[in-house]
Amino acid sequence: MLSHLLEKGGPWVLGLALLLAVPPAALAHAILVEASPAAGSTVSGPDLEIRLRFNSRIDGPRSHLTLVPPGRQARKLALGKQAAPEVLTARAGGLAPGAYKLRWQVLAADGHITRGEVPFQVK
Repeated sequence: MLSHLLEKGGPWVLGLALLLAVPPAALAHAILVEASPAAGSTVSGPDLEIRLRFNSRIDGPRSHLTLVPPGRQARKLALGKQAAPEVLTARAGGLAPGAYKLRWQVLAADGHITRGEVPFQVK
């Protein structure tokens, strides 16, 4: 039966079969799977190592991390060198106690931009 379908539909049937064989994760947007600091956590300041791990490869040079401190202007963080294709890192210094948001925007391997934020506290 497969040979009959290939004869009639040729490349179209083969292309559809290959598309259906691709795991859904390969077609999905980047999803944050691990964050340090973790969402809702309380960390010690004033200096902080930031590490975000996603479920897919991230284009580091086209991705952004922004720190939103309590009652102040957001500041863009310089990204560290990518140790792994699915990880972004940064450092933040001089953090006063309070509630913060780490906003992220990444360009995934599938070409889509994904955004999110990680709220945390500094004690």
